Amino acid sequence: QVQLVESGGGLVQAGGSLTLSCAVSGRTFTDFAMAWFRQAPGNEREFVAAINWTGDKAYYADSVLGRFTISRDNAKNTVYLQMDSLRPEDTADYYCNADLSYGMIVTGGFYWGEGTQVIVSS
Repeated sequence: QVQLVESGGGLVQAGGSLTLSCAVSGRTFTDFAMAWFRQAPGNEREFVAAINWTGDKAYYADSVLGRFTISRDNAKNTVYLQMDSLRPEDTADYYCNADLSYGMIVTGGFYWGEGTQVIVSS
């Protein structure tokens, strides 16, 4: 059974940084392209960033480009989201996502974590 477990959320002031982690188990990690999504209260879930199986290709939503960095450590079965220059509008629940297809993951892949909350205060 594939499991995705996020960690690293919390409360941070605007302009600060946080790093989210997502540990994957239950299947060979390098089978998966990985992504992060987020959902703010009252909003639909939205794509944040994606990374391919080897980690040499990444794709970002315009709203986070230049501020967030997605990376993966295939030896640790973990994907990361480094978030810098955080803004109050980044406040949301952040979800880890995995799929066998890098092309499909930007629309939401098959496997989801339960989320971790990020609150950015002004």
